Amino acid sequence: MRSRLDSLFDALLPVIATLAALIVGAVMLLFLKVNPIDAYKALWIGAFGSSNAFAETLVKATPLLLVALGICISFRGDVINIGGEGQMIIGALMATWIGLTFTDSPGWLVITSALLAGFVGGAIWGGIPGLLKAYFNVNEILSTVMMNAIAVQLMNFLLRGPMIDPLQAQNASKIPQTARLLDAFHLPRLVPTRLHLGALIAVVLAVLVYILLWRTTLGYRIRAVGQNPHASRYAGIKVPRYVVLALLLSGAFAGLAGAVQVYGVNYRVITDGSASGFTGSAGFNGIVAALFGQLHPIWSIPASILFGALLVGANSMQRAVQIPSALVTALNGLVVVFVVSSEIWRRNRQKHRLAAAKEDEAPSKPIPPKVRTEEAKQ
Repeated sequence: MRSRLDSLFDALLPVIATLAALIVGAVMLLFLKVNPIDAYKALWIGAFGSSNAFAETLVKATPLLLVALGICISFRGDVINIGGEGQMIIGALMATWIGLTFTDSPGWLVITSALLAGFVGGAIWGGIPGLLKAYFNVNEILSTVMMNAIAVQLMNFLLRGPMIDPLQAQNASKIPQTARLLDAFHLPRLVPTRLHLGALIAVVLAVLVYILLWRTTLGYRIRAVGQNPHASRYAGIKVPRYVVLALLLSGAFAGLAGAVQVYGVNYRVITDGSASGFTGSAGFNGIVAALFGQLHPIWSIPASILFGALLVGANSMQRAVQIPSALVTALNGLVVVFVVSSEIWRRNRQKHRLAAAKEDEAPSKPIPPKVRTEEAKQ
């Protein structure tokens, strides 16, 4: 019974962490003389109050889910991918190049090729830190963060030069953006909302990633390397190969998220000079969604919807109760901090439980014969 209660508590821990973050947010709202009930009601209505609002939530959740799927793979392989922002950018740039180059091709062919190009672009950008980690022992956190910076500067260069919209090239302001994709190259949408086919693609891929990780030899080896690389090496698994593969696949899904964002929402790449100007910080928020979903592809679906709702609803809350935009950012940050902290606490609880179980199962030490004889004499 205690074991079941512990498992249930671990499963509900992200939800408890989110509620705790919202309680702290309510205190902050009270300091601003805003009724927290009215504020959170506006948040709920903004995210789920109508079919259009729910569609916007799903649109926001789609790139989060795709990034989260990649994070599930990399974290299961015990490699940390912080490079989702850069991988999204590279995937978006490659997908956009396909759409702007092959303008005479059929729409279905261009869309398919673009999504594949985004997948491959993100895989390359994630595979580079994987190679550095596997064969040169370079810390993947540092290398993925640095790859983010390189991707941002590459995007800024291309959008101000080779890939700039021809109309902007003649304009004095020169907004850094590409030309708009043709209407035939847009992902199908559920009219009159902005919900596009990318949401369905993300859900299907979540199921496929679950099958990959838990129903295939490849996924078993990735998880085995993540659990114990030394034992995996002893069992004949080529550990460096699966370290590279974990980061490669993680980057691939982030790159696909960038391609879907272009072909389903923006229809061009545009930036304010930072990564979040295009990605909306989905590369980082997707990590939190994966942690909220216990690093499980299927559970990452509702987790991504929740964070999509927070992002969409927070903007509605800001307009409804007239709170500063900084508080909206702080509220999202609180949720991130509490959820990540709860994941760390959950892992520590599991370690303590395993250690306690080993102590209970350990056989008692036999009493040496000499000690027995002395006790008998006494």
